[in-house]
Amino acid sequence: MSEKSSSSSSDEDVDPESGQPLELGGVLSKWTNYIHGWQDRWVVLKNNTLSYYKSEDEREYGCRGSLCLSKAVITPHEFDECRFDVSVNDSVWYLRAEDPEHRLQWIESIELHKAESGYGSETSLRRHGSMLSLTSAASALSSTSTSSFKKGHRLREKLAEMETFRDILCRQVDTLQKYFDSCADAVSKDEFQRDRVEDDDDDFPTSARPDGEYNHNNNGSKEKLFSPASPKGINGIDFKGEAITFKATTAGILSTLSHCIELMVKREDSWQKRLDKELEKRRKVEDAYKSAVDELKKKSHYGGPDYEEGPNSLINEEEFFDAVEAALDRQDKIEEQCQSEKVRKPRLTLASPSDAYSTIGTHRFANKVEETVQNHMAYSIQEVGGDANWQLVVEEGEMKVYRREVEENGIVLDPLKATHAVKGVTGHEVCHYFWDTAVRLDWETTIENFHVVEKLSDNAIIVYQTHKRVWPASQRDVLYLSAIRMIPPRNENEPDTWLVCNFSVDHDDAPPTNRCVRAKINVAMICQTLVSPPEGDKEISRDNIMCKINYIANVNPGGWAPASVLRAVAKREYPKFLKRFTSYVQEKTAGKPILF
Repeated sequence: MSEKSSSSSSDEDVDPESGQPLELGGVLSKWTNYIHGWQDRWVVLKNNTLSYYKSEDEREYGCRGSLCLSKAVITPHEFDECRFDVSVNDSVWYLRAEDPEHRLQWIESIELHKAESGYGSETSLRRHGSMLSLTSAASALSSTSTSSFKKGHRLREKLAEMETFRDILCRQVDTLQKYFDSCADAVSKDEFQRDRVEDDDDDFPTSARPDGEYNHNNNGSKEKLFSPASPKGINGIDFKGEAITFKATTAGILSTLSHCIELMVKREDSWQKRLDKELEKRRKVEDAYKSAVDELKKKSHYGGPDYEEGPNSLINEEEFFDAVEAALDRQDKIEEQCQSEKVRKPRLTLASPSDAYSTIGTHRFANKVEETVQNHMAYSIQEVGGDANWQLVVEEGEMKVYRREVEENGIVLDPLKATHAVKGVTGHEVCHYFWDTAVRLDWETTIENFHVVEKLSDNAIIVYQTHKRVWPASQRDVLYLSAIRMIPPRNENEPDTWLVCNFSVDHDDAPPTNRCVRAKINVAMICQTLVSPPEGDKEISRDNIMCKINYIANVNPGGWAPASVLRAVAKREYPKFLKRFTSYVQEKTAGKPILF
């Protein structure tokens, strides 16, 4: 697993210009669920947020999830040196880095972003200015206030009336202000003229009244005559009318305000009732959630990685066995349903002539293939009935399955040996369908996917395949060389022998990954055709032939699955596999020419 980061050392984790932690991105293994287990994901640490994408190429489509780091808790795993967990409240991300160094880098970067995520930090204060915060708050308040009254049609009308009254009132205030300003100017001019008249009286005691400007009172004094004020007032303003209108406008405003307050009080009561209902619903949901969590804690296993197969698994052996058995039962039901609904399409799979399979080959694994073939031939001849080390674990008709218990470093390596007799098919046909990858998925139900990595020769290929996961066991994959051979008889009384051997190899195009546990296998299907003479001059038919099968399996499953679980699964699955495969061969060869 490769990992790319936009920062590589702790000295460069902070941007010198902005003071912000730099972005960090790379590939981490993320625990998805108990079905798919660990999956490689592109993880990005930016702006105090941890986000992940399915791959780096899919960043433009948006992230698949994100966590705010302000309240995040980062926990390095106690046993796994590459794993760390990031949790925010009830949300937990289980992550694995490529190695301990990358894990340390990610943890330090996340902690740095977390430290900068709060509003109390220096860079946080530098980012959020006072005016910006006030503006944002005002905008948010305005938006909230407006949206909260969208459903109140009558209140909206009253608010529109308030807008109209405001415009009228503003115009009236302007008009009255002009009137008051004019009055103030007139009073100032009048006082100024009075002062001038008094000064003139002191200088000229004679009483003169030019053009009737002055008038004498009965007591002999004189006063200045002014023209009477016009009904319209100064500058033609109807002060009395404006005052009445102003009073009416303010009364309308007060009335409308009173009505708005009344509506808002009613609305508040309505919203309070709705709030109480929502709070009651929330309380019920929280109670249901707590009950579900309590029930979940009572169960024997969870979907997290701490409860799957591993050296420090929190699930005990009995619970592990129950979970595996339940998963296998579900797979069996799904397979039965698929088989009943599936109509097999006829496949054209022509077997090569016998002489094409009798050669060793010249590829780089030729010697290893020959050595393996000889070992399996010698092993198959050994009798198991009188050997106390072999145990008969299954007997169903012609099929018998033997097991010899072997453990190495706590890992179960039990060799299995099965014998079976199938009527109506030849050894060539059985081995052909067992080896041919074109029909593999027609009868093999435990495989999730596979592909041919390299074709070495006409009778030897290298195959990579992953098997369906059975939780809580880890998913397994296998990389093996598969070769088919025809072993010529040593004398005329000995039947032809066909053999398919599958044994693990290494290949640069299929290296081990963190997603699966790589199992090691050494398996052989050895078949001989027995022919009973037909009556009279009749030709040999499928009623006259029978295939004797010896199936040998040496499997190192790897991982840390309990020994009792592995043995129980082998005892259950091997007989089912043999019956399923031989039934498939009988179905495919029925009514077709015999292939010896």
